[in-house]
Amino acid sequence: MPGWPGRRGGEVPDVYKIMLDAELSKAFDVWSGYLNAHTGEDPQVRARLRSMLESARAADAGGDPASARALVADMYADAREAGLPCAPLEPGPHEADRQARDYAKDELRQVLPVSLREDLDSIAIYLSVTGRRLRTAPGLDAATRQDILYITARAGMALDLAHPTAARHELERLEAIARRWGVEP
Repeated sequence: MPGWPGRRGGEVPDVYKIMLDAELSKAFDVWSGYLNAHTGEDPQVRARLRSMLESARAADAGGDPASARALVADMYADAREAGLPCAPLEPGPHEADRQARDYAKDELRQVLPVSLREDLDSIAIYLSVTGRRLRTAPGLDAATRQDILYITARAGMALDLAHPTAARHELERLEAIARRWGVEP
């Protein structure tokens, strides 16, 4: 793989893999915390969940994260079907991404060059400010609101994958909408 622009000889880190690993690590931590708590819930179901968690960890450690993710998904389903009121709830996509980003921050700091991290952070700030100003603009029609959400989501994906060129392109699209609506980007 080619290096980052401006880097010599460095390999591009697999940011998507880092995010997937972080998502799995977060799930492992959440389930471990729950299973280590004394909730008084059905001990047989909790024992089965504990076994599934151990299997998921073993699968991940053995290089099979897809099986580990499937087991974690099964854990959420089993807990829901058993009606365990204290069991973790499966996070929605937005929450799962937020949690994964939070977990991945430390690893990304180790593998991404400082200049790239600063560039991504700068773009994220501009996106946030421009998006907030646009969302509060009076008179926005539904189609424009949908465009804002779509562009912001695409920019977020580009940032998550450490792709500043794509994120900057989406920021430019958002700024064009802001100018059309008389909002200062």
